[in-house]
Amino acid sequence: MSNHPASSSDSNERSEYTAAFLLLRLFLGLRTLLAGIEKFEGSGTYSFANYYKNMTRMAEGITGASFMPIWMTKNFAHSLGYLLIVFGVSILLGLKLRITLFLTGLLYVGLSFGLMAVQEGEGVAWIGMQILMFAVALVLVRHNRFALWADSNK
Repeated sequence: MSNHPASSSDSNERSEYTAAFLLLRLFLGLRTLLAGIEKFEGSGTYSFANYYKNMTRMAEGITGASFMPIWMTKNFAHSLGYLLIVFGVSILLGLKLRITLFLTGLLYVGLSFGLMAVQEGEGVAWIGMQILMFAVALVLVRHNRFALWADSNK
């Protein structure tokens, strides 16, 4: 055994994982937040009226091209933007990241399910990449060093 402490190499490795997680967290948080905000846009303006118009159109499109009933797609669509904004802000601020990352990943799984039902392969692939990033973030979350409300069990 060496008399030199392994702490400097361990510290470098930890800081690299911390940096990697921070980059992933920033990307996923911003992507999720902006995905939610864009749901409120219509003709260059943002409003609740635009949101419900956009989300109703999305729900009807999925129902019309798949086996899913309108009550299911409409309930999901009408909550989607709000959930994306809340989860995006939570990820950026570092609020209970384990559960937030997991729930946001599940939300993206739900989005991909809707796209699978309408046979939108390209959209499924894009969302699949984001789900993969959420999975990697969940693996790296133990290297989180910057949070307002950290998870209690590390």
